[in-house]
Amino acid sequence: MFRQTLCRQARSALSRSSTPRPVLTRATPSITRVIPAVSVTRSSPSRCLHSTPRLLDRSFTNILADDTPPPVQVSSISEDGIQLEDGLQISGPTIFLEGRVFLWDVPPVGEGKDRWKGWTEEHFELFDTVVPAPEILLFGTGKRILPPPPFLRTYLNQKGVQLDIVDTRNACSTYNLLSEEGRRVAAALLPPTYQSWQKSSLPGTSTSA
Repeated sequence: MFRQTLCRQARSALSRSSTPRPVLTRATPSITRVIPAVSVTRSSPSRCLHSTPRLLDRSFTNILADDTPPPVQVSSISEDGIQLEDGLQISGPTIFLEGRVFLWDVPPVGEGKDRWKGWTEEHFELFDTVVPAPEILLFGTGKRILPPPPFLRTYLNQKGVQLDIVDTRNACSTYNLLSEEGRRVAAALLPPTYQSWQKSSLPGTSTSA
């Protein structure tokens, strides 16, 4: 029932778009910089989490490892976060890119004209590592749609990436649909209730007793 509802919402959102989006054939293998792979123990049995560059002192992680992870598909969304079909529960900000799930280190969203204070292009530099770039980035801004950071649309357009701003629930439903169709789609998602990632949750880190 959840998947049927998500698909209906996604098709409705796509039909309202003024920009035609042709259905693409499945993308050819992508190319990335040679960068080391990391994983975190707090993952589902079939999937590894990866950290964005800012979480590991700006060292990139390998987003295209040799293993073949299951497709990223959202099963449900609640106040506790986003749950994937493979059972992985994501409580904080996250990015879906090239079949990988990234922990996303971003400041909390404020109110008014300063809501994006502290946000910079560096928070999206993960998209510099992938060739070809995704066709579209779905930016889920939480429970409600918010205007994006002022720099973001221009920054992504320069890379050939279309930006769609939606609430996180609709971002997930649209991502499910487009990824099933073989589109080059990425999602940057803020949880319905904001939670930052704790240092102990990050790949390659540990806490002392």
